[in-house]
Amino acid sequence: MAKTAPEGLITALDIGSSKVSAMIAQKGDGGELIVLGTGQRESRGVKRGYIADAAATEVAVREAVEQAERIAGTNIENVWVSFSAGGLVSDVASIEFELGGHRVEQSDIDALLQAGRDSIDPAGRMVLHAQPALYTLDGLTGVKRPLGLHADRLGVHIHVVAADGSPVRNLGLCVANAHLEVKSIIASPVATGMACLSDEERELGVALVELGAGITNVSLFAGGMLVGLMSIPIGAQDITDDIASAFGTRRAQAERMKCVHGSANASPRDNHEMIDVAPISAEDDAHDGTRITKAQLIAVIRQRLDHLIGEVGKALAELKFEGPVGRQVVLTGGGAELKGIADYAQQALGRSVRIGRPRGLTALPEAHAGPAFATLAGLAFYAAADPVDLRALSSKQQLVHRPKGFALFRRLMAAARANY
Repeated sequence: MAKTAPEGLITALDIGSSKVSAMIAQKGDGGELIVLGTGQRESRGVKRGYIADAAATEVAVREAVEQAERIAGTNIENVWVSFSAGGLVSDVASIEFELGGHRVEQSDIDALLQAGRDSIDPAGRMVLHAQPALYTLDGLTGVKRPLGLHADRLGVHIHVVAADGSPVRNLGLCVANAHLEVKSIIASPVATGMACLSDEERELGVALVELGAGITNVSLFAGGMLVGLMSIPIGAQDITDDIASAFGTRRAQAERMKCVHGSANASPRDNHEMIDVAPISAEDDAHDGTRITKAQLIAVIRQRLDHLIGEVGKALAELKFEGPVGRQVVLTGGGAELKGIADYAQQALGRSVRIGRPRGLTALPEAHAGPAFATLAGLAFYAAADPVDLRALSSKQQLVHRPKGFALFRRLMAAARANY
């Protein structure tokens, strides 16, 4: 019989278009995250990141969490959930006011953050994150701890991620119907970046490309925070569907062909390697299936891949991911498990490309250590960090004003992106 959950337990829940996965982890004595149990079920009710069948999604959530509970030997009550559907937007708001040269006190920081909270305008969207990223002192950016330092002007960059409200509410409803409390809904790129990117990469500038089953999220990190985000309604499942359609086979068989024999790159010997293709209809089982060359399979994969990576390139250009040739792109998500995709993307994008895998977790099962589970791992890291969120501040809190007040009060949207 499962025991009651101990203190400090974290349960991450990633609801994607192809799978629903859960992870139960706990902080160790040294601050490390130890994985106690994982679970996974096929996702049948999610299309392009959106909930299309609430009942089917609810069942998948319940089964994935129950599997993780059995392995961990404990019951859990609340979860940190990812949101990866399109409609996500990311911006950076900047706020600044005069201090008159005195030392920064906690009351100054509290007043600044409260003003930042009140200045957020989600334009009809639901705010998922509103976090103070970096402070500024007299125009000097990148200050992490301003407390106790002298300054004439104190400012802060606030990282805001928002999404269309209805898909977020539908996600929360499915989790609640599975008898689980939602601790927080986290934007997928925010979580995935914590699992795959180093602090230095986020500081210097890096693009994170999440190749999901139904959607590809392209996000840009700079100055330690997410500064740009675009979604492309194409994913790895489209490659599978192309294979199934081209060779007249079931999706499950097409997925296996892609994983076992597929590649993003072709070689001369692929013309001689043969692959058996099972028929799509059960009535045809008595007959021999067709045989194709590996080169034919790769040609179908490449056709869709050319289009997808082309769209990624357009998104990077629109996000102003320019400058140094060496600026890196990190591929993650289930689609990043395709053989040779890093080399292919590097040539197609003309940039250094690596595969992003979850790292820093103790006792993570090998089956869940690939890029397909980067978001799940990132959720656990996010929950463990539990960063400050300005949404928790009451708008009725008393503001603390200095004699000069907010003389230079201002709000500059997308400040970090403009300086990128």
